Amino acid sequence: MVNDLDHRRIERELLDNLPPDDPRAVGSRRDLAWINALMFQSAIMASLLKASVRKSPTRFLEIGSGDGAFMLSVAKRLARRWTDVDLVMLDQFNLISDRRFADFYALGWRVETIIDDVFEWIQSPRAGAFDVVSANLFLHHFPDAALKRLFLALRPLAPVFLATEPSRNAIALRACSLLHIIGANEVTLHDAPASVRAGFAGHELSSLWPPDFRRQCAERRIGPFTHAFLAVDRASEGLP
Repeated sequence: MVNDLDHRRIERELLDNLPPDDPRAVGSRRDLAWINALMFQSAIMASLLKASVRKSPTRFLEIGSGDGAFMLSVAKRLARRWTDVDLVMLDQFNLISDRRFADFYALGWRVETIIDDVFEWIQSPRAGAFDVVSANLFLHHFPDAALKRLFLALRPLAPVFLATEPSRNAIALRACSLLHIIGANEVTLHDAPASVRAGFAGHELSSLWPPDFRRQCAERRIGPFTHAFLAVDRASEGLP
């Protein structure tokens, strides 16, 4: 019998199809901040960045940045080590508030936003090269063919690419049914299990990264909920 989680299954997620100011979308983004905290996503991303980027980056690109809450949490964990950072945040919607900009600036991080579809932007990126590119709970939205195209375009932009994504496993799927405890709305209760079914396992992301002998890919499950992926163009000891 084939397990329902043996292969990725991409489903339409409700949040992606709601206007940004729809109350259900606002509530679901608030839920997402809680979910990131419960998954320890910012701690995991910060740990991976510390282990993978040997010096404070001057230019940092986040794709699928959303309202900036996740990256602000990461930045707070890195602020003592990383100063004088130029952060470029790419998303299809303008969701970052003036207060959030101010919070980044207080850490010494200068923020630029790019409002564009990532697949449109990568056709002619105008922001130049970066020291690191990251994504959080973003890659699972796309089929493998689209990810191959995205990776091919991202590979020359920075020496380090990091992603923290949903881990596709039974524990994570069962945990989605408990999200009503934190008051998650109907959008989140639909999208969370869909994200798990579209998530990653094994070396699925490494197999999509362009073949390149100068780079080394590593990926693994971290905890019950997170699948981490790292690609670098120098010798690496892998994920911490």
